[in-house]
Amino acid sequence: MATYPSVGVIRGDDAFDAQGNPVAYDMAVVQAYIDANAYKEKRANAYPSFADQFDLLYHGGLDAWKIAIDAVKTQYPKA
Repeated sequence: MATYPSVGVIRGDDAFDAQGNPVAYDMAVVQAYIDANAYKEKRANAYPSFADQFDLLYHGGLDAWKIAIDAVKTQYPKA
């Protein structure tokens, strides 16, 4: 919906605004947005939990934390 702000709800392959009117959209544009932002979810799932990050900071210091975070960013770079 970021590419089509007027879309309020999606049902199957059909999109509708807040009043229930159909909204035309280009699936290629939507897919391009999804592909360009897929790294965000992958990164979020790959980062250590906050508890593990705090533990790493306490026991390993800032440099150890940066290494762990940079490894995830390298594995899932921005598109």
